[in-house]
Amino acid sequence: MKNSILICFLVCCTVSFAQEKLMTKNGKIKFEASVPTFEEIKATNENVTCILNTRTGEIASLALIKGFKFKIALMEEHFNENYLESTRYPKATFKGKIKDFNFSQLSTVAKEFALKGELELHGKTKEINTIAKIKNTAKGVEIETNFAVNASDFDIDIPSVVKYKISNKISISNVFVLK
Repeated sequence: MKNSILICFLVCCTVSFAQEKLMTKNGKIKFEASVPTFEEIKATNENVTCILNTRTGEIASLALIKGFKFKIALMEEHFNENYLESTRYPKATFKGKIKDFNFSQLSTVAKEFALKGELELHGKTKEINTIAKIKNTAKGVEIETNFAVNASDFDIDIPSVVKYKISNKISISNVFVLK
């Protein structure tokens, strides 16, 4: 009898804990570092993991650098070998908190929340402050963000030969649908 009660209690605790965290392994990050009049420099990674604690508003994401896909294979090779050094620095992470997040107040209309956290990339960490647009959809909770960083902030060297073809300012957009 005691074992049955204990098992029931553990199951209830596990279910309530699981509802506090939403996640995806199919989040999408796009970045662009294009310069007008030159070939576009942009890539997409559609296998990004993201976890949201619905009680605290804490959020974390992880992207494998080799997961970024370019239109041109040679760009992807240069990106991984020369710029991001993906063998040495295989992942990018973000850990942050959504200010004044209240899961119960989400609706199908996107609401804007301040998002503050730290982006770790290429062995360097930078504080990020942006707006997260969050809404409920039929597929789950959708979180969308857009922000920009400088390659130089992460010690990503752009050789002088191509410096005028690649922007130091990198625009990043994220879309996560969490369940």
